[in-house]
Amino acid sequence: MFRFITTRPFWINLLVAIALVCAVFAIFFMSLGAITKHGDDKKVPDIVGKTTDEAIKILEASGLRVAVQDSVYIDSLPKSSVIKQSPDAQAVVKSGRTIFLTVNRLAAPMVDMPDLRGFSITSAQLLMQNLGLKLGGTSYINDIAKNAVKQQLVNNAEIQPGTKIPVGSTIFLVLGNGAGSESMEVPDVVGMSLDEATDYLQTFKLSIGTVNADPNVTDQGNGEIYKQDPPRMNGAQKNRMKPGQAISVWLRVAEATPQPADAAQPEPAAPAPHH
Repeated sequence: MFRFITTRPFWINLLVAIALVCAVFAIFFMSLGAITKHGDDKKVPDIVGKTTDEAIKILEASGLRVAVQDSVYIDSLPKSSVIKQSPDAQAVVKSGRTIFLTVNRLAAPMVDMPDLRGFSITSAQLLMQNLGLKLGGTSYINDIAKNAVKQQLVNNAEIQPGTKIPVGSTIFLVLGNGAGSESMEVPDVVGMSLDEATDYLQTFKLSIGTVNADPNVTDQGNGEIYKQDPPRMNGAQKNRMKPGQAISVWLRVAEATPQPADAAQPEPAAPAPHH
């Protein structure tokens, strides 16, 4: 073989080498389509919302592979349904490409029931949403902590913190209504300024409710209270109320305090001495 090469002129060997290289490249490019599956493109079907079994059948019938990549739980969607697909529907891919699915779980995952007692209703709702729990409703009991959670119930029974419950469970909350359980006589704030009454009522854990001011009152804080609701008296009996409740008031411009008739007058200035 080597004798054949060495006895030929160089230019003939060069032409043979070039021909061989061209043949190799020709074979490579002719087989490139088969290697890369050129012309065997597929459009990815839309399988979001279908059951996992249905999605697998559709994708495999289209010459595609399937892999469940992740699972979530959304109680408003059918169980075992496809939530997301990658690549998306109508994407062009090669035959045999793997389509990754995110599916809805068959069963709800379990979470620990949080301790919502003492939380405000707003904070309790936010924490429940983060855990996938639902607020079923509220009721109120006498308690000075207004809108604070006093009890947490599931199926009309109190549930203890740390109890395992399914995501999507409905929680019923019992809240404080801002009124204490012990009652007291209604304080009398008639004749006080609004600022004085506000400070005074705070000592009883009461507050000012609706303020009804006469049109000529420009400074409510110094306005005089001439009526209150509830009033202190109900006929011959004294009205009662609970801590956390409020008293509505009516304001008018405070009358100027009259000066006593014998109030000391400033002494006249002494006459200047004559020179």
